[in-house]
Amino acid sequence: MTRTLSLNDGRQIPQLGFGLWQVPAAITAETTATALRMGYRLVDGAAIYGNEQGQGEGIRRSGLPRDQVFVTTKVWNSEQGFDKAVRAAEASLTRLGLDHVDLLLIHWPCPANDLYLDTWRALIRLRDSGRALSIGVSNFQEPQLQRIIGETGVTPAVNQIEINPRLQQAALRAFHDRHGIVTQSWTPLGQGRSFGAAPVQAAARRTGKSPAQVILRWHIQIGASVIPRSTREAGLAENLALFDFTLTDAEMAAIATLDEGARCGPDPAQFNMA
Repeated sequence: MTRTLSLNDGRQIPQLGFGLWQVPAAITAETTATALRMGYRLVDGAAIYGNEQGQGEGIRRSGLPRDQVFVTTKVWNSEQGFDKAVRAAEASLTRLGLDHVDLLLIHWPCPANDLYLDTWRALIRLRDSGRALSIGVSNFQEPQLQRIIGETGVTPAVNQIEINPRLQQAALRAFHDRHGIVTQSWTPLGQGRSFGAAPVQAAARRTGKSPAQVILRWHIQIGASVIPRSTREAGLAENLALFDFTLTDAEMAAIATLDEGARCGPDPAQFNMA
């Protein structure tokens, strides 16, 4: 059974998914199909990843009914603005070979360009026309969230942000909780920076799990949806095995002390790359 979280639009999102960032296009289809056959039910992609065609092909190869696979894609920075975003989403659907996605996100706010509000209005239109069943954002901070909610009355279902033990973003997650926004974690393992940390090592010893599994379980227990990546079947299986153990309150509190506010990726307040 796939564990899900409730979205503020009445739908459900799998709590654990498979991320396609940096998965080579040549192996995306087979890796996606393998992940779905193993039990993943969420596949997180984006136009800029260059592998949407393989994402869609992998879903078809898996043999699963379309309504059993939660498909995410994202509108890239260069495609912001109302008309461009609508065209970009349609192009993504063509590459995916699908008539709709389950979740469509604005990939980055690009605040210097000041187009994210019009882009959000485009996503609302795409949701209303059935091309995206749920809509959300990625890498948005509180001021941008407040603006789009205030200007449109539509609250994102998801905000996909960088979270790992060194960057826990507690204040932003609390804002999400107050507005019913699901937090989804990207780069959830923080490029392995916390694998050797004492709280992670201690929890790994107690549970007999790997440091990566301990950290992914931490994401589950803070209530986030999480989208780790692996191109190896063993890695996919390891990332999937998170629901047969629990971290104690003391272990969760110890991992909370690792927060340094240190990013692996760009600062959303500054990132405007097209």
